[in-house]
Amino acid sequence: MKITAAVAHDFGKPVKIEEVDLDEPKNDEVRVKLVATGMCHADILATQFQMTPLPAVLGHEGAGIVEQVGPGVTNLQVGDHVILTVASCGECDQCLSGHPAECRRVNELNFGGNYADGTKRLHQGDQELGNYFGQSSFATYAIVNKRSAVKVDPELDLKWYGPLGCGLNTGAGAILNVFKPNVGDSVAVFGTGAVGLAAIMAAKMRNVQQIIAVDIHDNRLELAKSLGATTVVNSRDLKSADEIADAVKQVTNGYGAKYTLDTTAVSMVSLAAVKSLDIMGTAGLVGATQELKMNFTADMLADNRRLMAITQGDSVPQLFLPQLIEAHKKGQFPFEKLVKFYSLADINQAMAESLDGSVIKPIITIDENA
Repeated sequence: MKITAAVAHDFGKPVKIEEVDLDEPKNDEVRVKLVATGMCHADILATQFQMTPLPAVLGHEGAGIVEQVGPGVTNLQVGDHVILTVASCGECDQCLSGHPAECRRVNELNFGGNYADGTKRLHQGDQELGNYFGQSSFATYAIVNKRSAVKVDPELDLKWYGPLGCGLNTGAGAILNVFKPNVGDSVAVFGTGAVGLAAIMAAKMRNVQQIIAVDIHDNRLELAKSLGATTVVNSRDLKSADEIADAVKQVTNGYGAKYTLDTTAVSMVSLAAVKSLDIMGTAGLVGATQELKMNFTADMLADNRRLMAITQGDSVPQLFLPQLIEAHKKGQFPFEKLVKFYSLADINQAMAESLDGSVIKPIITIDENA
């Protein structure tokens, strides 16, 4: 069928809104009519670096309505409202033990450009287009595996909920699924973009005593306070990881935080997250930090600290996303305060405004009438 999609042809070039051919769903797949798709930083990075083969259709925070069901699909039917999330095989030891984000085929299925059977579903004439995160949802329609579509209440206004499939899931899951802080604990979150603010909202849901937001923008720190941060640190003029860590320790009685979460992927800030820990504290990194150099004895061993990577909030989306939706309904997870909507035609503007920091969470509206 003919669809409209935002096609990334070359690295460093704007994406183009073009007509694309979409194949029929195969075994275990469904076709989804997209209502809206959140924009994650990983979508922007994929237009700049070799994260996935181009040309491709990007987008991986889709929400829409099932229009066609392929063979073998029993958990979904035509008309179901769904949020799309990352691809996983469902068969390996990691998937079967409740860690689909650590699926042994996760890089292949999300960044390799193909579906699980090694083929593609998107074409322009003789040119095949790569798939992204198992969905390619910057388009009017997408083919996804049944595991990647989380059924939700049809009464929900779908245009808001795509970001739960990746960014918000990542931040909230790091707190609720991995750290699981207690009431008397302290949590420091470095970076107050969508992922960091989701973590702050989740920490408030856990009634954490001290929630520290660290960023270089006063307006974002003010937003963080409105969403649950009890303390803010502007690190704009701090020149080293030690200076940032000292600032965090100053607001934690000199001890440091029990948990720290770096969402920036900036090496200096990632190191600061480690150095900001209390004795036996745990630091989590959720961004694509590159080199991270430290003195293991001084920064880790001496205080028995822990450092871990966290992907996709270590969540099972079919279980966790409904929990976040319920929290949103109760006003405990007000992520709508982060959002600005754009049309598909304005997707390059959305990318630019996300990059310059003027917008926290862009959402691309695909079906204006939904």
